[in-house]
Amino acid sequence: MWKENEMICLSPHSKRHHNTIISLIFLGFISIMTPRPALSQAMANSESVPREISSYADAADLVTASPLVIKARIEKRKMVNFAAANTSTAPIRYALLTARVESLIRGENGIAPVVNFLVRDVPKGTPRPPYMRNKAEVLLFARPGSKAGDIQLTSRSAIQPWNAALETTVRSITGELLQNDSAPAINGIGDAFHIAGTVAGESETQIFLKTSNGAPVSLSIVQRPGQAPHWGVSLGEIVDESAAAPAPGTLLWYRLACGLPAALPPEATRSLPMLDAEAARRDYKLVLESLGSCGRTL
Repeated sequence: MWKENEMICLSPHSKRHHNTIISLIFLGFISIMTPRPALSQAMANSESVPREISSYADAADLVTASPLVIKARIEKRKMVNFAAANTSTAPIRYALLTARVESLIRGENGIAPVVNFLVRDVPKGTPRPPYMRNKAEVLLFARPGSKAGDIQLTSRSAIQPWNAALETTVRSITGELLQNDSAPAINGIGDAFHIAGTVAGESETQIFLKTSNGAPVSLSIVQRPGQAPHWGVSLGEIVDESAAAPAPGTLLWYRLACGLPAALPPEATRSLPMLDAEAARRDYKLVLESLGSCGRTL
């Protein structure tokens, strides 16, 4: 944990303060201009007003993209300008915010008790949001900056007004994410297989998924006459026919609902006979319908 006297001085007469502002402006500019995969939609329009989290997927997007998740209270605000790349355009206005850390929800190496970061100002004529006010409690989703006490928000919406329900959700996601057997991000679909049973209407489809860390994840869909279809997901080398579908509002549900493509790609069934390929596509559609909408809004 950093000591408070190791924090960067914010005195307006300090050369160190000047360098900090330049460093933070540069970091904030990179943060806005460099989208991350899970947050590309949120970063697409950097002129928009930051939006509040309204779904589990929104919270999971921010947590999974952010090495630091912090509950903090705003202590100070200073407006600063950054020259636009186009010299004919007005300077870009930012708020340099200072916040006192109340708790570190995610972060491997600890954090300074007071943090500094940039937030792009809202468009002219738009009321400034409550998080820019002194004493506002916020949740910050960030990565470490170049100096102790500096952090860089991971997206335009990576500062959120605090509330107890949101903190509970964020802590739950963080806890699942940091487990050794945490569900990995889904990158695509591997091979699909379909096997007809010995009785008419009986079958099983297995679909193997591609993941960000190479960990094995597979879907199995079992059809039996007179019964509702059953599907489940296995995390491991062995396909567990008794595996269940993930509950909504869990990390595994989020990985599937927000990571699976809208249709089974042709290459996944390239080795299957036509009727088996059609059955595999039908079963995959059943999985998507069961999962429901991802619910991402940011």
